[in-house]
Amino acid sequence: MACLDSGGDIAPRGRWSFICIDPVHVLVARAGRCMLDGREAGDDPLALLRGLVPSFSCPVQVPFAGGAIGFADYRFGQRAMGLATRHEADPWQPEFVAAIYDHVMVFDRHARQAWVAGYGTQADTARQREKVRRLWDMVTPDAPVPPMPRVPFMADRTPRAYRQAVARARKYIAAGDIFQVNITSRMWGDRPPGLSAMAAYRALRATSAAPFGAFLSCGPDFALLCASPERFISLDAAGTITTRPIKGTAPRDPDPVRDRQLAHALRQDDKECAENLMIVDLMRNDIGQVARIGSVRVPELFSVERFVHVHHLVSEVRATLQAGHDGIDLLRVTLPPGSVTGAPKHRAMQVIDELESSARGPYCGVVFRIGGDGAMDSSVIIRALTLTRDRIWAAAGGGITILSDPDREYDEMCLKIAALLAVFGGMPPTGEEQASEEKRG
Repeated sequence: MACLDSGGDIAPRGRWSFICIDPVHVLVARAGRCMLDGREAGDDPLALLRGLVPSFSCPVQVPFAGGAIGFADYRFGQRAMGLATRHEADPWQPEFVAAIYDHVMVFDRHARQAWVAGYGTQADTARQREKVRRLWDMVTPDAPVPPMPRVPFMADRTPRAYRQAVARARKYIAAGDIFQVNITSRMWGDRPPGLSAMAAYRALRATSAAPFGAFLSCGPDFALLCASPERFISLDAAGTITTRPIKGTAPRDPDPVRDRQLAHALRQDDKECAENLMIVDLMRNDIGQVARIGSVRVPELFSVERFVHVHHLVSEVRATLQAGHDGIDLLRVTLPPGSVTGAPKHRAMQVIDELESSARGPYCGVVFRIGGDGAMDSSVIIRALTLTRDRIWAAAGGGITILSDPDREYDEMCLKIAALLAVFGGMPPTGEEQASEEKRG
C-alpha cells in the first residue's frame, strides 16, 4: 500500500493526496540485488523501473493517475555515488522499493474533490474505489486517532558524542576539506507487539501534518511513516525541473509577535543563510548534469516557511530537462539529496560515514512518484519513523558550517526529533539517561 499524503497549510504543495493498493508489479532492492515480483531481476533498480512505468496521458484534472510510487534510501544513494560504508544495514530495511499501480484514489484538498483515476482496463474500478475509500477512512483526520503505547527511545550516541562530531566536522571545514556537512543521529525503541503501522502513521499525521507526508507499507516487517516538509525534485510533463532545498531552522512560538521575530531572525542569520546558499549551489550543479544549458535559475532565495513545529529557510532552483532524458535520469544524478549530505557532496558523504554512529537507512533518502506522462515528484525522507519487525526508528540532524555551535546544533536536532518521539510519549534522552543505559548494557 502507498499513501502520499499532503497536509498542513503550505499551498500549492499541500494540495494533492494519493492512495494506491494492489500493485501490478513490485520491485525491491537489498544489498545491490533486485527482486521483481519475487524473482531475482538484476542489480540496477532504476533501469528496471524505466521498463515498468507505463506510458499514457494523464487526465487534466489530476497530476497523477497511476504509475510508480516508491522510495530510495540513503544507502542506495551511497551506491549511486560509488561510496562504501562502515555501517551495517538493518536486514529488514530494503534499500529501494517501487510499486506500479494501475489505479489511484486522488484527493484535491483545495477543491475538496476526489477521483478514482487509472489506466488500462477499467472493469474492476468499482472494486478498487471501495477499497481505497476504506483506506482513506483510516487516515482521514476526522477519524479518532487511537492512543499510542508509550515507548522509551535510546540514541545511537550520547549528547556529548553528538557535539564532538559537530566539532570534528567544523575542523574538516576549517581545513578546507568540505564547505558544509549534514550530521545526524538516530534513536530507536522496541516496537510493541501488535502495533499497527497505519495507526502509528495516523498519530504522526495528527500532530505533524506536512505537505509531503507518506505512508509506504512493505508487508508486516517494514513501513515508512513520513511527515516531510521538503520537496526534493519535481518534473512536470513539459520538462520543467523544480527543487526546493530546506536549510535553516528556528522554533515556533505560540505568541504571534514572538513567532514573527523568530522568522525574521532566521532570515537574517548568517550561518543559516550560508548553509542554505551552499545547498542551492550543490543542487544547481546536480540538476545541471541533465538540464538544458543555460536553463538553471534560482527564482526564490531564503524564503521563510512556517510548519507546525518549526520555521524553515527554503529556496527554489528551476531548470529545463535536456531532450532525451527523463525523471529516472534526474533521480540517478541527484541521489542522495544535497540538503542532507553537504558540499562537495562526495567528500561530505565520506565525512558523514566517518562521524555518524549508525546507518541512516531510509532516513535522508527520497520518496518518489512517476506518472505515465513522465511527470515526477519526490520528497526528502526527513521527520520520519521507520517500523521494522521489532523496532521503531527516528532520526534528525542538521547542516554544519564553520559558524556552527555544537550546543546549538544539538538543540536543533532535539527540536526536530522531539515531535517524532512524542508520538509514543517519548523525549530525546538526556546524557545522564544515555550513560546509565550504556552501563546497564
